Amino acid sequence: MKIKYFAWLRERLNRDEEDVDLPAEVVTIGDLIHWLKSRDEAADLAMQKPELIKAALDTTIVPHSAEIGSAKVVALFPPMTGG
Repeated sequence: MKIKYFAWLRERLNRDEEDVDLPAEVVTIGDLIHWLKSRDEAADLAMQKPELIKAALDTTIVPHSAEIGSAKVVALFPPMTGG
């Protein structure tokens, strides 16, 4: 699965995407964020307030409770503003 990072997440992680093999216990977006934080100090710092992180599964914005299922791409990004 591909994870794409946008805006300040990309800047703080110093990468715009990565390919990962998710462990079986990672089922939801919330699980994914927790797993990412647990395996990478930069991610832990960048995602200190996981409730602020927005997510999309294959271009559809979803809540943290959404199951990842067979999605090919997860996008993670900070809240969007208008303008």
